[in-house]
Amino acid sequence: MEITRTRVGVVSQLTPLAPLGGAAALKALADAVERCRSARETRLVIDLTNVPALNSAVLDALLDFQETLLPHGGWLKLSRVSEINRDILRITGVGEYLRVIDPDRETSTSDPLADHAQRGAKLGDLLRAKGLLTEEQIHEAMAIQAEQGKRLGEILVERQWISEEKMLEVLGAQLGLPFVILRPGVYDADTAKLLSKEVATRLGVLPLFKVRGVVSLATAQPQAIPVLDEIESRLGCPVRAVLARHENIRDTLQDAYLGDEFAAELISDVDEDFALLDVNLTDDYSAIDELAAGSPIINLVNSVIQRAVHDNASDIHIEISRTRSRIRYRIDGILYEVKSPRRELHPALISRLKVMANLDIAERRLPQDGRIQVHTHGREVDLRFSSLPGLYGEKVVLRVLDKRQAILDIGKLGMSKPNCATYRDLLGRSYGLILVTGPTGSGKTTSLYAGLSHLSSIEKNIVTIEDPVEYELDVVNQNEVRSRIGLTFAKVLKHVLRQDPDIIMVGEIRERETAEIAVQAALTGHLVLSTLHTNDSVGAVTRMIDMGVEPYLLSSALIGVIAQRLVRTVCPSCRTTYRALPEVVSRYGWGEEGTVHLAKGRGCPECYDSGYKGRLGIQEILVTDAELQSLIMSNPSRDELSAYVQRRGIKTLFDDGMDRVRAGLTTIEEVSRTVNM
Repeated sequence: MEITRTRVGVVSQLTPLAPLGGAAALKALADAVERCRSARETRLVIDLTNVPALNSAVLDALLDFQETLLPHGGWLKLSRVSEINRDILRITGVGEYLRVIDPDRETSTSDPLADHAQRGAKLGDLLRAKGLLTEEQIHEAMAIQAEQGKRLGEILVERQWISEEKMLEVLGAQLGLPFVILRPGVYDADTAKLLSKEVATRLGVLPLFKVRGVVSLATAQPQAIPVLDEIESRLGCPVRAVLARHENIRDTLQDAYLGDEFAAELISDVDEDFALLDVNLTDDYSAIDELAAGSPIINLVNSVIQRAVHDNASDIHIEISRTRSRIRYRIDGILYEVKSPRRELHPALISRLKVMANLDIAERRLPQDGRIQVHTHGREVDLRFSSLPGLYGEKVVLRVLDKRQAILDIGKLGMSKPNCATYRDLLGRSYGLILVTGPTGSGKTTSLYAGLSHLSSIEKNIVTIEDPVEYELDVVNQNEVRSRIGLTFAKVLKHVLRQDPDIIMVGEIRERETAEIAVQAALTGHLVLSTLHTNDSVGAVTRMIDMGVEPYLLSSALIGVIAQRLVRTVCPSCRTTYRALPEVVSRYGWGEEGTVHLAKGRGCPECYDSGYKGRLGIQEILVTDAELQSLIMSNPSRDELSAYVQRRGIKTLFDDGMDRVRAGLTTIEEVSRTVNM
């Protein structure tokens, strides 16, 4: 590996032109340092521009270089150090011996929180001094501590008076320990595996680096002496505690032991026949937690799926461009890039997924659809596979259907109390048509499933027609549309009506025939629930009439329309409040200036730095009354229907969203983005 050498005055600078990952690269750097020392150039700066992450061997070598130069009156300093490397120097303690040079000043890599004056101070005093807790909260927590014997920090986090991250930062200041947010690069893969996965998971720890015979160990409980003693006994060396959040450690363990990094020799030539090695796996790949020791491609696919399930992603996008491959998750309706594997890996990733979905790996010219079932994090998850040939290769989208995450309770849909009561009233009708409208991904099907779960009873015959069936429901007869063999919504609906149904759910009304049959079913004593793609509630009326449904039939059948959107909620981990500006208060008529407080998220690792985590529904519910029936029979225009909504004072989607803003659940920007999209 080439290392450039530049001399400025009495200082020499060495710049590795590639990462210092292997033994050969490290030897080249050691040789360059020795040449400088032999030439009596003992004041060295190593430029780490091209070194994204240091490992244990490099850290040991840097300390060796420093020790070699010191007897000759020299020193070693580092420049252009990335944030990841700064964290590594800090948590391993190497930063206490090696200085980092910034472009305009020389700074220490020590932790600013771990100030010597704070060490040994009482935790409550530190929390109060930083303005994180009130005196009353501290006294109450200490009373609970005296009664239950728990640690003070544990009580405060349980009560949600302070986040675990903030608690660990202050605890680190008190104990003189560094706090770190774990992420790829902030641990040495070889060091992490000094403990078995089972032991690390049981103890809730992760070995990070081993420098000078001391292992830096991520833990959320640095005062658990028996745990540290057991680890020292297993490793045969002392450990240096590094504070990290428990969930952060647990998530990072998955990546550390699934082999997220690939050696070049393992991925340089990935043939199609790698899939044939898994032909006899049959159901083995359904338990992806157990495949950590397999092929690197298998491990990568498994880790991608596991993280998607953990982060509550609704879709996984695996795509390729001219220069790179990319993996993105759709979380709360927004796509986030989470991995960028080498471009050469892309065909192998697609082939592996096709094997799991029992599809033809040799067919790359046509789109393919399939289904994958996996078991991870203690639950079963369905993945809907869809591939599409592109300019540079196939793109795959996996729809994640996590049954445990399905909302089957009307009370948990996030509806306001008035809207929730109205929806229950509509579901209580013995017959009629209920339409849920909104764009793709607005939660329409979830609302229908919650409604069916509310109606589910052994005394009723509930039948669904779906494309595809997303979640299985008890005491509900679910049917899947198969357009390839002519089994359309309309055809299945005709036969369902002969099955003596009480309640029918039609996944989507797409064309005239389905619309007419659904209306006829509603008029003949059945409760029919379905969805439409329209922007608001009045749009459902005009769309049904445009499809060819007679207005007089629709006016008698339709009992209600629910227009819906999903808005992201403010992340609880980084939530902060602020006073609304006077112009905002005036614009929305919120009353006196200075009295309205709103919420927003600052952005943190928990929410991908977006400030939002989770979603709730906002609704606009149009209930059919005598006036609306008469209006529908006259084949009204959209303007006439909108005037009716305004005249009756029905809350629009925007109105409902702004109520959630006032409640501190979401933001004005999010409601505006969602309603106007």
